[in-house]
Parts: sequence; C-alpha cells; structure tokens
Amino acid sequence: MNKKQKGSVWLLALVAMISIFVVSGCAKLASAINDIKGSLIGNQYTIYTYDNFGNLVLETSGKKIDIAGNPVKTTSYDENGKVITGYELSSVITITIDGNEIESCGDTCIFVQKGLTPDVDFTTETIKSSSGIFDITSISAKLNQYKNKFGKARVVVIKSQLGNPIMAFSGDSVYWEIPEDLPKMTKLMIDGKALYIHRANFQIVDKELIE
Repeated sequence: MNKKQKGSVWLLALVAMISIFVVSGCAKLASAINDIKGSLIGNQYTIYTYDNFGNLVLETSGKKIDIAGNPVKTTSYDENGKVITGYELSSVITITIDGNEIESCGDTCIFVQKGLTPDVDFTTETIKSSSGIFDITSISAKLNQYKNKFGKARVVVIKSQLGNPIMAFSGDSVYWEIPEDLPKMTKLMIDGKALYIHRANFQIVDKELIE
C-alpha cells in the first residue's frame, strides 16, 4: 500500500469515527461544533436577565450573539520579591448582540439558543429515588461521568440566586461543561441546542428520578 492509499484509508477512518459519534448523539462533539458555528457565523439566542428574586428584568434577542469574559491584570510577588504579572477573569461579561454590546455583572443571565423551549411544568415535579441491589455508588459515579460525555435524558431546573424557580428544560441528550474563558458560567447542550447559565442556582436531574 502506497502513501496515497494509506492517506485515503486514514481519511476514511476519520470520517467513519466522526460519523459514529454524530449518529450516537455525542453531546460533547455537538457542543464543540456549536462553538465553531458560533465563532464563524454566530448563533441566535434569547437572553433572559433576572434579579436575585427571579423577576425578569430584561429580555433581548439577536441573530448573532457572542459572550466574552474580561481579563484583568493582576500582580503578585515571588519569594525573592520579584513582581509577577498575570491575568484573571473579572466578574463582568460582555454580550455582543448583532454588533451592539451589553456589559453585565451580578445579574442572572440565561442564554437560550433558538429552537430550545423551556418546560415550565417540570418545576412542580417530585424527585424520587429508589435503590436496587446493583446500585453500587463507585460504579454508578464512573458510569455517569461516561454517560454525561454522550448526553443522557435529564431535566435542568434553573433557580434564582435566592432559590426561586425560574424555568426548566428537559432533553433526551443533555451534556454540561464549564467554559474556561467565561466567569461563573455553565454551558449545557440539550438535544443539540445550547443553553448558557450565568450566576444562577440550578440542578441537573436524571429523568428516571422524576415521578
């Protein structure tokens, strides 16, 4: 087999692996693709801003939304008294909406991608758990870590900073991660759509626990 043939084989293998991930609903891959799409052409979101009590104070939407953290310069000293300069994220986020900006600090902001609809009825559901003979905690924890990468059926309940319910979402493939470049932010993928939660209390509950 020559180099050209080997290259073709590797390319086909790569395409096959990507296809398998896509078909199996790999939520982690969907999250990465969503980020790339947003960087290239922008993603459409509705942004809901709440006060500490869960009262809606502002609702905005746009075709091209971008969220950015704001690094601030920090200084410290080593053991020899030498100044060390570094950077860390401030609590301020910059939201760009179709070319216009909002600077936000302290408020609860929920970014809901177009096509994702909240299931408000889930906020009144009861959570119930029953253990079985094979429910070994150490094994379940590892299994859940693995299942989270591919997404699983879950309900996301979002509450204000004082604990008042705001909205709830559900999906058959739910994945979450902590963006490194955004302060106090959690990103979720729910059936292929992105949901960003900034400065809010929330719970992500397996659907099997909801009666």
